[in-house]
Formats: sequence, C-alpha cells, structure tokens
Amino acid sequence: MERNKKIIRTSLLGIAVNLVLVALKAFVGFISGSVAVLLDAANNLSDALSSVITIIGTKLSAKAPDKKHPYGHGRVEYITSAIISAIVLVTGVLSLKESIEKIVSPTKAEYSTISVIIIIIAIIAKIVIGLYYKSVGKKLSAGVLIASGSDALSDAFLSGGTLIAAVVSLIWQFTIEGWIGAVISVFIIRAGVMIIKETFDSIIGTRADPDLTEKLKKTLCNYENVLGCYDLVLHNYGPDQIIGSAHIEVPDDMTADKIHKLTRTISADVYVKFGIILTVGIYASNNSEKADEIKGALLDMSKNYPGLLQIHGFYLDEKNKSVTFDLVTDFKADAKEIYENITKEIKEHYPDYDFHVVLDSDYSD
Repeated sequence: MERNKKIIRTSLLGIAVNLVLVALKAFVGFISGSVAVLLDAANNLSDALSSVITIIGTKLSAKAPDKKHPYGHGRVEYITSAIISAIVLVTGVLSLKESIEKIVSPTKAEYSTISVIIIIIAIIAKIVIGLYYKSVGKKLSAGVLIASGSDALSDAFLSGGTLIAAVVSLIWQFTIEGWIGAVISVFIIRAGVMIIKETFDSIIGTRADPDLTEKLKKTLCNYENVLGCYDLVLHNYGPDQIIGSAHIEVPDDMTADKIHKLTRTISADVYVKFGIILTVGIYASNNSEKADEIKGALLDMSKNYPGLLQIHGFYLDEKNKSVTFDLVTDFKADAKEIYENITKEIKEHYPDYDFHVVLDSDYSD
C-alpha cells in the first residue's frame, strides 16, 4: 500500500537524521562533559528506536484480514504508538534521575565553539524533520508520524535549552547542566504522557471527525428520494480502515427493488469517495395530516427537554394505531428519564395510539 510505503520512507529518513544527531551530540557531550547534551543524545536515540518500531508496526498493520481478524490489522499502529510512548516515558524518567544527581553533585562542563555550532545544527535539523513528519503525517492521516513530528519540534526546543547551558558556561563559566537536564526530562515525560493519552483514546474509540461526518451526511442526503440521514456510526480499525453504518429516510411507497438499487449505489459511492465501508439502513417516511399532527406535537414537547438532541425515524401506522420514533440524547442527560417522560406525555395526548420509542446515542455530529 502506497500509504504504508510513505510512512516507512519518512521513518527511515528520521532514523538517519537521528543517528547522525546522536553521534554529534554524544561527541560533544563526552568532550565537554555536558550531561544535558548527553541526555539530548539519548533522546535522539530513543527517537530513532521509535522510528524503527513505527516501521515494524506499519508493516504488521498492512497484513491482510484473516478469519481471526476480519477487520484487518490496522490497530497495530495504535499498539505501536503505545510502545513508543513507553520508550519516551522511560527515557524521560531516567534522564530526570541523572539530572537530579547532577544538581546534587554538579560538575563543570567544558564547551567549545565547535560544540555550540553542532548544537545549533542539531536544532535546525530537528525543526526540519519535525515539520516534515507532521506534513506527511497530516497528508496520510498517520497519527504516529504526527506525534513523532511534534516530538521532534519539542526536541528542537529542548536542544535550545542545551544551547543556553553551553552559552552560559562559555560566557559566565557557570554550570546549569543539571537544571537544564531536569527541564528536558520533564518535557520528555510530558510528551510520553500525551502520546499515551492519544493512543488510549484511539484504542477505546473516539468521536468521528465532525468534518468527515458532515461531508458524509451531505453526500447521502444528495441522492434522490433520500429525505434525511441519521444514526451515522463510524468504527475505526486503523487510520485507513473505517467501517460504519447509517440510516437514510425514504418515502414509504418506494419499492424494494428501488431501495436495493439506492442503498447499493450509496455504499459503492461512499467507498470510492471516502474509503469507508458503509452499511445503509432504511427509515420509512409517510406524510398524512395525522402523522404531521403527532410529529408536530412531539417536536413541541422536545423543547422542554434540553438533553434531547433529536427525534427521527418517525413513522405512523394508521391502520394499527402505532407510532415509532427514535430519541437521541446528550451523554450528560438522563436518557432513561427523558425516554419515560416523553413517552408518557405523548401517550397522554394520543391515548388511542401505541408508541414504540428507541433510545439512540449521540455517536456523531
């Protein structure tokens, strides 16, 4: 897959850059005796290792679906991010330990002009690779690359701290190595925590991108005889593997063959346009004086329930005196209470009708 090839190429470039930076910073660190520079080198080494893990994870995530994993292996990318975050955290904790020891027992670092030049080169390299990572990551919707890009830009900022320590040492002959190292360590730990949070959110499942759901709903509503789109649910099985479902509302006099053609066309078009495997369900819509009356009464009642977001799927079966509709409630609202109250209220207004109400969750915008 072209997407995976681009991720791997970008990661290989990152590995090369980071290994060069490791060599340069390690040289400067050992020559000058600077713990901050050595910690910075260790951070670059962990970045290179993270890129290696990214490559392995990308290759594993590209494996074809099988009987045991029918949705593919795309979520391996999230596991990869979790491993990377663990590496970043361990690096940060160890760096903090070393920095505290330097604060307690400081040793003077000896910088040279060439050391400062190398640090400046490292900062520029990290800014370039960070911006490149983020650019490619956004184009490919690759969270791992975006995270790596943010981490690289943070490294550039942290290397700036090392540069400050070097300048202070050269001009004022004063060492702040331990303190700079401690600041760097805190930022490394923070980066690890942020990656963990983002990774766990992806594994647990997050709300679909509002821009995507808006475009998807507009696309579905543009088809002839589609009166509305509801219950859009998207499941992410990897950055480029989305499976979902939606209900469309159509006139109740449409024949089965027309509905079949419509739903098949929608599913095929959505896959081509969005790369989403979408199952399309149907709500029937009927227009009559009584249906409009009851629906209007429901909409008026809904204004008294702030936690009630939407009423849809309304259908009146006049012959059997039966009404069906769905309620969408806010996650913070008491859905059960809203369900019971509005069902009771509408029943009091129309005692001759049976009401069958379904509670829906607010899965997408």
